[in-house]
Amino acid sequence: MTTAEAAMPSGFVRRVYNWILRNAEGPRAWVAMAFIAFAESSFFPFPPDILLIPMLLADRRRAFLLGAWCTFWSVLGGMLGYAIGSLLYDSIGHWLVSVYGMAGGVESFRQAYVKYGALIVLQGLTPIPYKLVTISSGFAGLNFGLFVMLSFITRGVRFIGEGALFYFFGDTAKWLLDRYLTLALTVLLVLVVTGFVAVRYIF
Repeated sequence: MTTAEAAMPSGFVRRVYNWILRNAEGPRAWVAMAFIAFAESSFFPFPPDILLIPMLLADRRRAFLLGAWCTFWSVLGGMLGYAIGSLLYDSIGHWLVSVYGMAGGVESFRQAYVKYGALIVLQGLTPIPYKLVTISSGFAGLNFGLFVMLSFITRGVRFIGEGALFYFFGDTAKWLLDRYLTLALTVLLVLVVTGFVAVRYIF
């Protein structure tokens, strides 16, 4: 047992983390990440980073491919979110944003779109839930082609950017995660919660 392994905290979180790492190289992991990336863009609460990062740690050689795969499915899910906002907002769309406490954020997004135009889609780079961006873009009538292009840019910068970081600094990242796993998960959770709080109380 190495010094790093001896220093690892035990418990449920550690067991889940080790299980994900053991199963992050097979084809099922790629399917699971595609589903999470797709669903997060329209209705799922958790970001695909929770699986993307372990997969990057498990196979750094495919870091850029993994980032591109995650980006593709996230944007595809974003198209579903756009369709919900454009065609089904009065039913499914309003119900979804209400469940997450984001109903007020949709109208704020529409007003921001009037003021800032399509650049408002760049919020996809922030902790603000991307499902709000996708559903609101459809609701506001943002040009679909422009929405898709900006989505590929914002999602690509995030996920392919993560791939680049782990490709070049994977050993350091794994050591930090092994040593500070609880802190890393706490930071991720805080970012997710911050996004929802920002929508509810700032927008």
